[in-house]
Amino acid sequence: MHILVIGAAGMVGRKLAQRLTRDGELQGQQITAMTLADVVAAEPPVGFTGKVTIETVDLSEPAASEKLIAGRPDVIFHLAAIVSGEAELDFEKGYQINLDGTRYLFEAIRHAHMADGFRPRVVFTSSIAVVGAPLPYPIPDEFHTTPLTSYGTQKAICELLLSDYSRKGFFDGIGIRLPTICIRPGKPNKAASGFFSNILREPLVGQEAILPVTEDVRHWHASPRSAVGFLIHSANMDLEQVGPRRNLSMPGLSATVGEQIEALRRVAGEKAVKLIRHEPDEMIMRICAGWAPGFEATRARALGFTAESSFDEIIKVHIEDELGGKL
Repeated sequence: MHILVIGAAGMVGRKLAQRLTRDGELQGQQITAMTLADVVAAEPPVGFTGKVTIETVDLSEPAASEKLIAGRPDVIFHLAAIVSGEAELDFEKGYQINLDGTRYLFEAIRHAHMADGFRPRVVFTSSIAVVGAPLPYPIPDEFHTTPLTSYGTQKAICELLLSDYSRKGFFDGIGIRLPTICIRPGKPNKAASGFFSNILREPLVGQEAILPVTEDVRHWHASPRSAVGFLIHSANMDLEQVGPRRNLSMPGLSATVGEQIEALRRVAGEKAVKLIRHEPDEMIMRICAGWAPGFEATRARALGFTAESSFDEIIKVHIEDELGGKL
């Protein structure tokens, strides 16, 4: 198997490459080559014994996708995106990367398919931002896509493209709507949802964190470990089970910010909670007002996707994976 990971320098991309290395196979076949692509050079996964190719490319350039699929990868994980807050602030950049870049990739695959029958599995990371208020709780699988941000709009358009290109047989695609990934390791990024991780990650290591919204904000979460699990399952499963509706809302955990903080208190104590400083941000609060509080995710659960069931568990996953199991 030859695996292509686009967005491989990002947090989920790095963890995915390491998980693929650990598993050693996909779809029952040995992984012998990995191409890791991003706008910055990705790090090769530790311990991988096959061929690793590092590609530094800008997906918004049409020729980039042609280069990436020249080696005819069997499975393509498309994780690359401009995140929500940045896509909202920089309209043009968001559309260039999130929409144009994805369409260039799909078109490159289509042309290769028409030339030599190339038909890879494509796993596309969409987002729960494809839905927008007013929202029921929980949100059913049949709920319409009415995004209220540029990021959500870009992802919704790409979902439609993925379904159509799959219907035409150019590739075998599946789109997974990721919950907000929490707790993200490393430094804060430009995602509007970044504070969900910040208010837990920083206090766990004795640092102050800013909370820009009220504690009654409810949202849908899953850990980085679960996100990688979603991707692996998407690559391995028989997509005949999915049918023509190729985009799935992933399972997760619905919790308020206050419930997150209570979980932090149970796991790390009052000292950690006192490091959270309330500092309202009007733009983030406005974006949050249209966010999904939680999903039924009935189809995804029936197809074998799983996630955490408590925020205590999400915090403990972070401690195990990022802090060596110790506070």
